[in-house]
Amino acid sequence: MRTTVDMPDETYREVKVMAAEQGVTVRELVLEGLEMVLRTRKPARKGWEPPEVRPEPGTLEIDHETNYDLIGFP
Repeated sequence: MRTTVDMPDETYREVKVMAAEQGVTVRELVLEGLEMVLRTRKPARKGWEPPEVRPEPGTLEIDHETNYDLIGFP
């Protein structure tokens, strides 16, 4: 998949230099960094389970405060 990432010019220059020094592409270096973050960061809501939804539409009662807690707004 292709995507675009905005970063400061100085950061990109540093990434290009590091990639060249290591003999890899910028793509490979960025992927390595993302994979490292994915392996080391813990899930934000470990153990969270969605509320029980009853089969009839409109029977789940959630107020705004509970909704924000479930979605995780800051």
